[in-house]
Amino acid sequence: MHDGLPKSQWAALIPHQGLMCLLDSVAHWDDARIHARSGSHAREDNPLRSEGRLRALHLCEYGAQAMAVHGGLLAQAAGGRAAPGLLVSLRAVQLSREYVDDLPGLVDVHAERLLAAADSWQYAFRVEYCGELLAQGRAAVMVRP
Repeated sequence: MHDGLPKSQWAALIPHQGLMCLLDSVAHWDDARIHARSGSHAREDNPLRSEGRLRALHLCEYGAQAMAVHGGLLAQAAGGRAAPGLLVSLRAVQLSREYVDDLPGLVDVHAERLLAAADSWQYAFRVEYCGELLAQGRAAVMVRP
C-alpha cells in the first residue's frame, strides 16, 4: 500500500505530458488499484475542452490515465518500466451528467485492475465528485508491439 504521491514522482512514467497529463496526484495505490485526484476538469486550458466546455465523456480519459499511472508504478516497483499500451476498448460506460467543467475542486479517479496478461490489461474505472458518481466503465489496453 502506497499513499500520497505528488505528480513529480510519477509523471515521467506515462506518455501523457504537459497539459495532457490530466491527473494531479495519487492519493493511494496498491497492486490492484489506484486512487488519483485531479482539478484539471475545471481548468480553462484543459486540452479536451470543446467550445469552452468539458464533456463528462472525457472522464474516460481520466480513467485511462489512472490506469497508465498504475501500470507505470507497478513496473517501477518491480524494477522495470511499463511497456507502452494502446487503449483498444471502452465498455459499459455510464455518465451521470453532460458536462463537468463547472464542478469546483477535485475529482477522484479510481481504477482497479481486473486482468493482467503479458500483452493486455483490463481495468474498471470510476470518477467521482464529492461522493457523486460522474462516470464509470471498463477499459482494455493492448501492449504496443
